[in-house]
Amino acid sequence: MIIRDSLHSSQSSDASARRARRGQSVQQSQETIYNFLLGIVKKWPPEEVLIEFKRLFLYHVDSTDSEAMQAVYEIVFANNEQDFRYTLKRCCYILVNNWDATRHYKPIQELVQVFQDPLVHRHTHSQTLKRLRQWVHQFSLSSDYEELKLFAAKYEDQTQGPWTARYTSYLLVPQYIDLQNPIEQREAARALSKQLKDRFKFDLAMYIARSQLSVAPSRAPKNPTALGDEALRLIKAIVARRGPFSYANLANIFINQTSNASYQEFKESLKKYLVFSVENRELAETLQTKLSERLESLYPAHNREPISHALLLRTCNRIIEYLTTEDQKTPSQLFILLLSHGNPITLVIVLLKIILICKHARTHLEACIATLIRYYQDYPETECTWVVNFMEVFNVTFAIHAENVQYNLVRVEVKDPPVLTAIDLDDYRVFSQLKLEAAEVTPTQEGVEPSLEGPVALELGVEGRQEFYNS
Repeated sequence: MIIRDSLHSSQSSDASARRARRGQSVQQSQETIYNFLLGIVKKWPPEEVLIEFKRLFLYHVDSTDSEAMQAVYEIVFANNEQDFRYTLKRCCYILVNNWDATRHYKPIQELVQVFQDPLVHRHTHSQTLKRLRQWVHQFSLSSDYEELKLFAAKYEDQTQGPWTARYTSYLLVPQYIDLQNPIEQREAARALSKQLKDRFKFDLAMYIARSQLSVAPSRAPKNPTALGDEALRLIKAIVARRGPFSYANLANIFINQTSNASYQEFKESLKKYLVFSVENRELAETLQTKLSERLESLYPAHNREPISHALLLRTCNRIIEYLTTEDQKTPSQLFILLLSHGNPITLVIVLLKIILICKHARTHLEACIATLIRYYQDYPETECTWVVNFMEVFNVTFAIHAENVQYNLVRVEVKDPPVLTAIDLDDYRVFSQLKLEAAEVTPTQEGVEPSLEGPVALELGVEGRQEFYNS
């Protein structure tokens, strides 16, 4: 019995050692391939690099580097498709990153098309080449390939193709927050997402500037949104909340008033802060009830503790999920409920108010938005106009409030002396300028003390909710 146990232990030890050696061998092979591609992508013309890429992963013949060719063979021979998939992904993003940095955009599109080469399906007697091409084909059918295709979208007209192409900046977020992805993929995704957001901000600012000028219809500015003529009016309505009425000031007031609160007190204030100024009374009551239920059950073990940055972030992330997608697969019930009322601005503003008190929750919010886009992507745009409308309002609102461009509403036509009534947005124009972080306005600079009691609360309040933070 002792001999048998000893023999079994020895066999297990030998098997573990063999697996370790194989793993080490695969890792060395991967590094050989990465170093080879890094070397040539910095020196060779992109078209020659693409040919070499095909030689390694499609033809598996005639490579200029025998070590790289042998390394691919060893990975395929090890018969672990996941190792091969990871290797192929990282190789792709090594090329994407370097070509993007040197402004070689066409090769990125051509790299994406490589995986549609008919050669992938050509019959071969070589078992190694057969397995290689089969794995390449499987990659072309995978979500990994769908993620790679997003990098070609930057250089395409986003008004063409599927409606989800307009929101590529959000679809890239899950790639750069996934620690399992190669570092090159994460860096490329983060950089491209920022570039697309910056492009949208620029296009929006140019549209705003030019659409307020008298120009011939043929020279009308291109609208970067899908909101049509309502885009400018929405922008004016969003920008109209200024000074003590602005969402940024309300967020600063909330932060100041809850800085020393217990977690239980913070949750009570958070509920009121998020619902405050929702003009539709029925919707406000529904939202308050739903938020009360969710917040009450959220981290009860911490109720007596002081609110901390970590607890703030976790709480905001959970509320974001509650408002968008709780299982990271399907829309939440509250998301559908709020949008079923027909106007997405309420939900968008609630999400904005969360980010204004916890900017680090924005990445998680955008990942949730990406999940929603993926869920609806197979629906024709005509069948999910309410989701598209939400996305457009979300895009515009966050470009105005949560980015480094400041928008100002200026009255250019004074027909009558100003009175304390609702403004006529047609009398105003929107102007944009770069916002300097150091010059951000705080409630104190606006002449407003960090409190929502007294006259400020009465001015800002909706009937029945003037006592904003009073329990």
